[in-house]
Amino acid sequence: MCLGIPGRIVRIDDEARKLATVDVSGVKRQVNIACIVSEDHPPSACLGDWVLVHVGFAMSRIDEEEAAQTLKILTELGEAQAEIEAMKRSAAEPGG
Repeated sequence: MCLGIPGRIVRIDDEARKLATVDVSGVKRQVNIACIVSEDHPPSACLGDWVLVHVGFAMSRIDEEEAAQTLKILTELGEAQAEIEAMKRSAAEPGG
């Protein structure tokens, strides 16, 4: 099952291509942030944002409390670890 998992944007990698690095429980992964940027919230303003990550995209911005609650629930369900492991595997692949 693929879930949106909370992560924090720790680096803006390419503003023009809307790519950023997200930290999800210590795993850093490059994601596309096109879904969360706007004229009022450009890529440069996304640094430090908490987001829900799904299949390589930051799908929505969330607050830190919601991120913590979501991670807690996913961990209790055993889903967070599976998603984090999948992210580690894909980051280790060539081009990942």
